[in-house]
This record gives sequence, C-alpha cells and structure tokens, in this order.
Amino acid sequence: MSKLYKRLSKASGHVPGELIYVGENKSKNVKISLIDYGPKDFQEKIIDNIEEVFALKEAPTVTWINIDGLCRTDIIESVGTHFQVHPLTLEDIVTTGQRPKFENFDDYIFVVLTMFMFDDNKKDVVAEQVSLVLGPNFVISVQETEGDVFGPIRERIRTAKGRIRKMGADYLAYSLLDAVVDNYFNIMEKLGEKIENMEDELINDPSPRTLKTIHCLKQQILFLRKSVWPLRELVSGLERSESKLIAKGTRIFLRDLYDHTIQVIETVETFRDMVSGMLDIYLSSISNRMNEIMKVLTIFAAIFIPLTFIAGVYGMNFNSQASKWNMPELNSRFGYIGVWAVMLLVAASMLFYFRRKKWI
Repeated sequence: MSKLYKRLSKASGHVPGELIYVGENKSKNVKISLIDYGPKDFQEKIIDNIEEVFALKEAPTVTWINIDGLCRTDIIESVGTHFQVHPLTLEDIVTTGQRPKFENFDDYIFVVLTMFMFDDNKKDVVAEQVSLVLGPNFVISVQETEGDVFGPIRERIRTAKGRIRKMGADYLAYSLLDAVVDNYFNIMEKLGEKIENMEDELINDPSPRTLKTIHCLKQQILFLRKSVWPLRELVSGLERSESKLIAKGTRIFLRDLYDHTIQVIETVETFRDMVSGMLDIYLSSISNRMNEIMKVLTIFAAIFIPLTFIAGVYGMNFNSQASKWNMPELNSRFGYIGVWAVMLLVAASMLFYFRRKKWI
C-alpha cells in the first residue's frame, strides 16, 4: 500500500486555521465539477472559475461540487468563505491523513474519511482522503487526486434512476459515504485473494520473499483497521445526530450503512488474525525445515563416527613385525576388503536401525 503514513510535520508551528496543504500530490491541476439537480432538472459541467457555483448556494435544487486537488488552497479558501465553512474545517480538508470523523456545525456537517481503491497496474491498494461538507441544499466533496468511486452515483443522477433525484442533499451525502464503504468490500476481496495465495505458498514452499509479502499484508491490514474502526463511530454519530440537515428518512439508510461498516470491521479483524497466524506458520515452517536438515546431518554424522574410528585404527600404518601388538589384518591378503566389508555392514546396520525407529 502506497504511503501508509502521512507526514504531518509540515503543518506544525502554524496559526490554527491557516491553509497549508500536507500531502504527496504536488500537481497544481485542480478539477472542479458541478452537478445540480432536482426531480425534473439536471445539469453537469466542469467549472473553470469557482465563482460560477456561488450563485447556486440559495437555489432550491441540490448542488454537488466536487474538487479534485488540494494544492490550490486559495480555491478551498474561496469556497469556504462563500459557503461559510469554519477555517478549522478548511484546515482539516487540506491536511491529509486525518482520522475519519464527523463534526456537526450550525449550518453544515463536516465528514472526513479514507477512500481506498485498487490500482490494477501496480497491484496495490491506494488510499486517499475524502472530505464532505453537507449543507442545506449542497454537498462539497474534496479529494486529493482525480479518480474516485462515485461513478455509479453520477450515473444514477444522470439517468434519474432510483430515489436520489427525489431526495435532498443529505441523501446525496449518504450515497457518497455508501459508495466508499461498498468499495471497501472490493478491497477486502482483493486482499482475501492475496491471503489465500500466501497460505498455499506457506504450505508448499516458504521463502524470504514470503516473509516480505506477509509483512506488506500486515501493514495494509493495520492501515485498513486504522481507517475503518473510526468509521463506525462516524456513521453512528450521523445516524443519531439531531441536526436538521439530516432528514428522518435518510437516517434509515444510515442505519444500513452502519451495518455495512460492522461487516467491514469484522472482515478486517478476521484478515488480521489470519495474517498473524501466517507469520507463526512461516516461522514454524522454517523451523521444521531446519530441523529436517539437522536430522539428516546428524544421521550422516552418526553413521560416519564408527567408520571414522575403524578407518583411523587401520590407517595408523603400524608394522605388525616391529610392533609389540600383532595386527594380522595389515599383512592379510583380504585385510583391505575385510575392513571395507565391516564398514559397509556397520553403515547398513545403522541405517536399518534408524529406519526401524522411524527416524528417517
């Protein structure tokens, strides 16, 4: 997973509310898209000047302003000033790596969470912060880079499919949250496939590369857990909020979203236990392999100990005529072959004994 932990040191030491972008994306390109809709009316376009959306603040329709890119803090500040967003909220928007949370203000609700997407090219999970500002008739979504999981929502608005065109801005905010949480299941599926492949590799042929992959999986799951656990509190807080910006009919959908969040948390916890178990299995496999190697070496050593003794005794080159003790085998015609026969018999007997004891 790319950039699991954001560096926040750049934002330290500054005045509270000062907008300083803290993130990895240094591109100055900012894309602003506008979708304004009602039960019968709909318009969608790309905005060149942020001031074009200001006239829609008091419109009876629902306005969705999506900003891709955080380097242009002047744009974020301009939107915040016009829509009366608190400077501390704007600071949280441009400071990436925020803990998922929601804050209830008098005129708006602020939500920040982590969106995960799977990069098919890099075969890796990519994390991105998404901030939502829910007002009476508008939703402002801010992302670090272009590309998100909101495509199906845009299509439903275009085709007037479902109830989204008949509902208010609170239902749009719920739909965006639901899209992020639903995509968590896709990420869980990808990680589940990785874990299954790693289990097969652990059983068949564990290697140092296996340990590296397990460590990478552990990091990914820990980061997912860090992002998902606060999400439960976030959705629960929205459901129980007494804010007038959330209609009673939308709270039922938030309750369903809470159930989905619990499912994601349970899946993450299951994967966490599985990866921890995989690390234990890897260490056990390496230990068992080492034990097998040591057993084979020990058997070889045990067999060669008596052979070495015999070879040592008959390799001292004593002359039987000059020695006090007579070693007739030294002058025997079949002494050389006899020693070999004894050595092979000893080795065969030991191998037979080891196999009978099921040591080999």
